[in-house]
Amino acid sequence: MKPIVQISLDLTNIEEALETAHLAMRAGVDWLEAGTPLILAEGLHGVRALRAEFPETPIVADLKTMDGGYLEAEMMAKAGATHVVVMARAHAETIRCVVKAGADFGCKVMGDNMVSDSMVDGAKFLEDLGCDYVIHHIGYDERRGIAARGERMPSPLDELREVVNAVKIPVQAVGGLSLEQAIQCPQYGAPLVVLGAPLTIDADAFKTADGDLESSLRMICEAIHSQNV
Repeated sequence: MKPIVQISLDLTNIEEALETAHLAMRAGVDWLEAGTPLILAEGLHGVRALRAEFPETPIVADLKTMDGGYLEAEMMAKAGATHVVVMARAHAETIRCVVKAGADFGCKVMGDNMVSDSMVDGAKFLEDLGCDYVIHHIGYDERRGIAARGERMPSPLDELREVVNAVKIPVQAVGGLSLEQAIQCPQYGAPLVVLGAPLTIDADAFKTADGDLESSLRMICEAIHSQNV
């Protein structure tokens, strides 16, 4: 598949999320994500607001579902989400419930392998249970805690090729990637590229002379979309 750029709206109010989403869409972003902070702060209202503002754009609801899978997926699908996220560490029945709700309500399922004992096995487990995508994810607290102890911070790139080779469904890499690393993800076989928001554009190659965030984001989208993979 062609590379896709997804922006994670990790904000805590609808107004800021909509403002950032408009900027991102003008810059060439393909998918919008209602990030976990937005889900916690605004819930279904945030997803409904995004859907009303962007009626044709795929919207990912980063629920990180661990239980109550069918109801959570149903609620978000009815609010306008096209994709929902369930965790590999959830019970297999929960994942099956999310997949069933996805089929019933026309919503794709992204399975997140964060903190799996084996990231590769976690990805295969999610695929076997019917997920449409794998999110290969190193968590925020894990990365920061390890770095604070003076140890090397883990990266999704460490096992990305292994995860990609283990499954047939598209893979997305998340967690502590620099802009340069995120842009490289399609070259690893992971075509779904996530950019966090609020964005901190600190890569020299993608700074504009006047510090214009939208122009910088447009350059990043072009760099991702131009890749032949």
